[in-house]
Amino acid sequence: MQHPISITAIASISPLGKTPIDIWNNYLNDSHCFTEKDGVLVATFPKALKTDIEQLRMSNSKYKALDNSVLYAIFSARNAIKNAGWKASDNFGINIGSSRGATALFETYHEEFLKNNKAETLTSPTTTLGNISSWVAHDLQTQGPEISHSVTCSTALHAMLNGIAWINSGMCDKFLVGGSEAPLTAFTIAQMQALKIYSREKQNKDAYPNQALNLNKTENTMILGEGAAMACLESGESKNALAKIIGIGYATEILEHNASLSTDAICFQRSMTMALAHLNPKDIDIIVTHTPGTIKGDQAEINAIKTVFRDLHPALTNNKWKIGHSLGTSGLSSIEMAIMMLQNQKFIAVPFLDMDTPNSLKTVLVNAVGFGGNAVSIVITK
Repeated sequence: MQHPISITAIASISPLGKTPIDIWNNYLNDSHCFTEKDGVLVATFPKALKTDIEQLRMSNSKYKALDNSVLYAIFSARNAIKNAGWKASDNFGINIGSSRGATALFETYHEEFLKNNKAETLTSPTTTLGNISSWVAHDLQTQGPEISHSVTCSTALHAMLNGIAWINSGMCDKFLVGGSEAPLTAFTIAQMQALKIYSREKQNKDAYPNQALNLNKTENTMILGEGAAMACLESGESKNALAKIIGIGYATEILEHNASLSTDAICFQRSMTMALAHLNPKDIDIIVTHTPGTIKGDQAEINAIKTVFRDLHPALTNNKWKIGHSLGTSGLSSIEMAIMMLQNQKFIAVPFLDMDTPNSLKTVLVNAVGFGGNAVSIVITK
């Protein structure tokens, strides 16, 4: 880190809700957010939030043709800059990504193409990945740079890296970064099932179908969830900061398989080591892991943590056992969880992982990785 970066606001929509109070209260209970849809478990929005998104869609004739991934981004971006007190005239940059992009809309248009042998007029502009940040910029009426990208499941944290780089370059002093994902379509879920990583559990209120961080599980338990999360980054140490970024790390490794990490997650070892560059590993109170609920993926990250931290034992947690894997959004969702734990000085434990709870919370490391072996590690502090 050349200079500290402040996170002055964060906003999200997820199965936990849309307001910080609702989200935190839902973190405090031991229940999960999974429901059954077409015979498989997913994590979807509460009914009231779905209504809010539909109202946004109908508020502007241009928005009726947009995919949910774009609407989710617009909705949460509005809340983030409102919380930060930013104005369009501030000329802040925007970098919002998505792993899958306009999944539902693309599938709908493709189905129509197969029937009619021609594409609908708006097929290309509304399904291109770049339309997420451009539509957010249009909605907020900003004049700064806007970037969209996909780095699979580490997309949102790569957006954060990009925002930090732009700020440190002096080309911007503020950046809105985040991820948006609307993956709950039959074809997307079928792709995960084809990889044999999706949970085969049916609805059971007494069990936790996603076993992320349970190292004793005997089958893969990943479940998809929808959501968007945005963070406002500002140069220096702002007095209004929710948290401060003090370490960043990134790495890519040669894959053993298209969908897996190496056994010891070399990319995570490198990204965490880089993020800890000038920090003492013993000062890390918590690691919010990526661990999606797969046997090999979860164990590989744990192996990497043990290699980097050796006999030190930061408390481990994540939120995928509760809200599922929101793919490109998940990393920033983990950042939000980390900030809330720092704000409330309370550790949110994983129900099937027994470990000591830290006495005080000051510094948290957050991990994310995706298909392609592209890991990111971010260290934040109070």
